[in-house]
Amino acid sequence: MRYNGILMKRHACLFVVLNLVHVLLWWNMGWAQTRQKESEQTAQYLTTLLNVGRLIVERHQPLINDHQKGDKGFTPESFEQHAVDEFFRQTSIDLRHPPAHLPDLAKELLPILLESSKHVVADAQLVINQRGIGYKNFIPATFGSQTARKFSNRSQVKMKQTTLNPRNLKNTPDVYEEEVLKRLASQSTSNGPVAEWVAGGKTLRVLTPIYYSQDCLVCHGSPQGILDISGYPREGAREGDLAGAISIQIPASTP
Repeated sequence: MRYNGILMKRHACLFVVLNLVHVLLWWNMGWAQTRQKESEQTAQYLTTLLNVGRLIVERHQPLINDHQKGDKGFTPESFEQHAVDEFFRQTSIDLRHPPAHLPDLAKELLPILLESSKHVVADAQLVINQRGIGYKNFIPATFGSQTARKFSNRSQVKMKQTTLNPRNLKNTPDVYEEEVLKRLASQSTSNGPVAEWVAGGKTLRVLTPIYYSQDCLVCHGSPQGILDISGYPREGAREGDLAGAISIQIPASTP
């Protein structure tokens, strides 16, 4: 009888331990899934903010390229105001007063990206305000590439603009990006972001495609091979063709 009592106690203890292990595993899985979802949301917000910056530069292109005007008034502070307003219009999120539901990772990284954007505009002030020169080569693509590099240097997240036929070799795709870009280029319709957890779930990779608009074809359209205003051969692209993608890598261990 005594032996049976001891055995029953052991079984009871084992049952409790197994239940605790089950609960802990369930909690860890739920926590990991929440972190993954927050990382994916953050990647979306980062992509949106970079695209917003590109849009602001595009809207101000006639002003930037005005060869008769000196001080254009397109300052880092002016850019920031336009970017914050446009980001709010697209997402209903005020970057100056982030809502409680915004992931902590996004709260950390969005200000870094905005500040990186402002630094790019600040660095270009001499070029932007130069008289006597029309085309300044301060265009959405240039802005985006420089901003992505500054942001990557200031955070644990890697961001870049990439394309299958880069004019800037710094935008050359890696093996993963090339595979996704080729897949997107082979599809006849526009697509949304491609998001995958790779390396056994250790890294989130997100590629958001960029498609040529009518304005892009001034430099990237037909006739193919003819030099554009910046001195590069035109690609012969058509409106709606895949131009490239914004690529983001977020490690799972990002605090």
